[in-house]
Amino acid sequence: MKITLSVIKADIGSIGGHIRPSAQLVEEVRSKVRDLGKNLLIDSYIGYTGDDIAILMTHTGGVLNEKVHKLAWDTFLAGTEVAKAQGLYGAGQDLLKDSFSGNVKGMGPAVAEISFEERPNEPFLLFAADKTDPGAYNLPCYLAFADPMFSAGLILSPKIGTGFTFRIMDVENTEGDRVIDLSAPEDLYDIAALLRDQERFVVESIRSRATGEIAVSVSTTRLHNIAGKYTGKDDPVMLVRVQGNFPATGEVLAPFTIGHYVAGFMRGSHHGALMPVPRNTGTSFFDGPPIVSCLAFCVKNGKLTEPADPFDHPYWEYVRTKVSAKSEDLRRQGFFGPAMLPYSELEYGGIVERLKKMDSKFKVLSGKEEVKA
Repeated sequence: MKITLSVIKADIGSIGGHIRPSAQLVEEVRSKVRDLGKNLLIDSYIGYTGDDIAILMTHTGGVLNEKVHKLAWDTFLAGTEVAKAQGLYGAGQDLLKDSFSGNVKGMGPAVAEISFEERPNEPFLLFAADKTDPGAYNLPCYLAFADPMFSAGLILSPKIGTGFTFRIMDVENTEGDRVIDLSAPEDLYDIAALLRDQERFVVESIRSRATGEIAVSVSTTRLHNIAGKYTGKDDPVMLVRVQGNFPATGEVLAPFTIGHYVAGFMRGSHHGALMPVPRNTGTSFFDGPPIVSCLAFCVKNGKLTEPADPFDHPYWEYVRTKVSAKSEDLRRQGFFGPAMLPYSELEYGGIVERLKKMDSKFKVLSGKEEVKA
């Protein structure tokens, strides 16, 4: 059976600033999806990470299905009204367009979708991140699908040893989706050269070279490219099929033990270590830290099992302690150097305006003579 997994995620309101959505808001989203999806969806799951609510849906309509995307858009609009009535902070923050136009890509919400013929058993992972941008998944994808130091199956399993093709998107290009397809292991160094720049080049999808099947889909929206100003971090989602012709669940999870540095934290303007957290975890320290949750499902004929939470395990408590220490060390630098994003990536308007005002005051010195710039 060919089914589609669609996950659409947005920040439409939060308690006490950027902490978490209210229980009433989450229940409104759950109720609305249930009502609107009666004759459209096979199954659904609603959860939150930080202050973002994610809607996971299964259906047979394919990717970019207008009715499915309209359901999510209408649901977020209804949720926004609840957020406004409760006085939640940032009500409707990620809904950047006034009217629906066919699908929600480019309208603010994060979207990841995969269509495939179901295997006899079909396990997959749903990752949802908050207080960071789509490039946060670059390193985990590289390590899980191209590096045998983390993904032993690349050398132990003939099914995945053929390698994978990465589709990488240049998210700074706003005229259309500018992408390149590169295959591991042959193009490994080219893949690394792009993915290291996590603010510009991001993994859009990954496919098996052995079968052509899609393994990974990542939301690639950059909110500042839509709104033209800072409106919140992009808070990306990712779907990953696992086992069989794909890396094992543990191989996909392993890179998240690093707590690699990503953009995000307070006002979306700093760097911090990405912390793996249990589902329905809010944020705290310095409007962060950048967090990622993971839910593991199996799907059969479009019906979802209950989710298993791999980050809700004693081992990850040890990882979270290490990640906290990494972020704390960098936060001690405050605004200085790599602790804050470079000027090219700063999205908050105040410092941009401050730099513009100072620009005319600069002067060029020529010998002992001062020459105005």
